[in-house]
Amino acid sequence: MTIDATTFAFHDVSLWPIVRHSAAAAQPGYSKQWEREMDALLALSMPFVVIMEGDEQAEEHEDRKARGIWLKKNKTALAAVCKAVIGIEAGAIKRAAMQLQMNLATKAFGMRMEIVASKEEAMQLAERILEGSDTANSLAG
Repeated sequence: MTIDATTFAFHDVSLWPIVRHSAAAAQPGYSKQWEREMDALLALSMPFVVIMEGDEQAEEHEDRKARGIWLKKNKTALAAVCKAVIGIEAGAIKRAAMQLQMNLATKAFGMRMEIVASKEEAMQLAERILEGSDTANSLAG
């Protein structure tokens, strides 16, 4: 099955099944488009990995609320197809602190969440996860 990248404005699906998300895309009011795109990703019923690029922006309350409701409602379905969410943080100290948060999020959402130092490292990890050669799981952490 192919994915129509022209229907996505929030997520970059040009490297499908690697989905890239730029923090800069989270402008006020983004949640409706985000929900449509997440619904489309779930409808594909195919494994994918999300790479989060850039520092997270301050999020509007209504967007955060809508995203949280969607995530709770779709937690099981999302965990079945989203094999990992990978964040990027160059700073070692901040990355270590963020990995602790990712470990908690892994337990809460039932899907692997990792933080790495570079885009290159994120792409390599995503590829290993998708091919099944990197089975380390933060649920054990």
